[in-house]
Amino acid sequence: MPHSLWRRFIRRTALSAALGVCAAGLTVAAPLATSAAAAGTLTQVTSFGSNPGNLAMYEYAPANLPADAPLVVALHGCTQSASDYHAHSGWQKFADQWGFAVVYPQTSSANNSLSCFSWFDSTKDTRGKGEAASVMQMVDTAAAQYGSDRSRIFVTGLSAGGGMTADLLADYPDVFAGGSVDSGLPAQCATTQTAASGCQYSGQNLTPKQWGDKVRNSYPGYTGSWPRVAIWQGTSDTTVTPANGTELRDQWTDVWGIGQTASSTQSLTGGTTESVYDDSTGKPAVALFSISGMAHGLAVNPGSGADQCGTTGSYYLGYICSSYYTAKFWGLDGSGGQGGGTGSLPAPSGLTVTGTTDTGASLSWNSVSGAASYDVYRGGTKVGSATGTTYTDSGLSAGTSYSYTVAAVDSSGAVGASSASVTATTTGSVPKCYTDNNYNQVQAGRAHQSGGYTYANGSNQNMGLYNVAVSHTLKETSAGYFVIADSGC
Repeated sequence: MPHSLWRRFIRRTALSAALGVCAAGLTVAAPLATSAAAAGTLTQVTSFGSNPGNLAMYEYAPANLPADAPLVVALHGCTQSASDYHAHSGWQKFADQWGFAVVYPQTSSANNSLSCFSWFDSTKDTRGKGEAASVMQMVDTAAAQYGSDRSRIFVTGLSAGGGMTADLLADYPDVFAGGSVDSGLPAQCATTQTAASGCQYSGQNLTPKQWGDKVRNSYPGYTGSWPRVAIWQGTSDTTVTPANGTELRDQWTDVWGIGQTASSTQSLTGGTTESVYDDSTGKPAVALFSISGMAHGLAVNPGSGADQCGTTGSYYLGYICSSYYTAKFWGLDGSGGQGGGTGSLPAPSGLTVTGTTDTGASLSWNSVSGAASYDVYRGGTKVGSATGTTYTDSGLSAGTSYSYTVAAVDSSGAVGASSASVTATTTGSVPKCYTDNNYNQVQAGRAHQSGGYTYANGSNQNMGLYNVAVSHTLKETSAGYFVIADSGC
């Protein structure tokens, strides 16, 4: 944000400079109509819990979202809205392409005059409190609605949303498998408004261990695995000093128990340098993306290329598609989080579903020169490999959609880029179960009565007396055919 405009904001709101970690366009999209979620449409969810942080919940899911798909939480910057972030950030493109849902929490001027998430307020950004608790209620609601894979829930955010992202990763390492902090701040850098500007404009001169302790102290006693963290920072950012990128790197490498020397470094488009820090198994745990000359904002790269996304605007800056590289770092493309594939082989083209049964799906794809084999991924998890260009996945549930990608593997075992995803829907139907008293089962058309007794339609099994005192569970195994399933469905 230009300094003159920044000063006008501060004078107008009488807030400290720290409250205005402001990475936003000044035009906020009109509120969306409240409705139940519809596939392929950004919609508002008006009931998702007690909402102690007074946030709004919006969500997006592509059509035919497969079972056990990942879930991404995306937090806007100051003065932005959920619809603004959805329109510019590029997350919709990859949700559609790779099959995952996105939740967009939205704060407002009722919480903060600049509509910033409260990354600096310990009564709002800590585990079980305020805005952090509201975001968790959104996660629980969306995961239940979509049947999300609870082991693949991720969070990303820009600026103030990035600061809140770091806090959420520290608060809930048992929930988030990974995160991405874009032009943001380290977890718990400030716990009061007055301390926030120091984090924003200067380094804090803490050791990696001191930074790591801020994460560990956010959920004392936690002994599980830590989220994998991507960090995006422009070198010419005067709103959130570039030192924050280094401090975030120090914080999360210390949490992982790895050093601050990069395992690998490479140059990407848009003047971007990617530094990767591997865990003890050689898998990327932390990645720092430093963008030469970029000011404060979210990096996007409009275009139709595979690695392009988003639209430019105020605080959406045309350098590189950060959402693409973040999604690949997390493994949402089916690479399993290998930073987009360690090998140089290109992505297989022409991945097609050639047939389905009630328990299986058959795939084919075009060959890749130099490939010794191919890895097949279902919902981002490797399920098998093939030396040819066909594969049949088995042991699936009837009437269920699954997302697949394929990656070529060279003779050294290095995995290349993943293909675009396809969705396979198995045949058959998923049995439905209904538990109710015998009277209501008859009224609902699932059973009938004769001589004072109740009988299941189709199987004609005796369910006992025709009254409200006797209850059973009926399973519909085919249209209009019900069997008693009291022992489990």
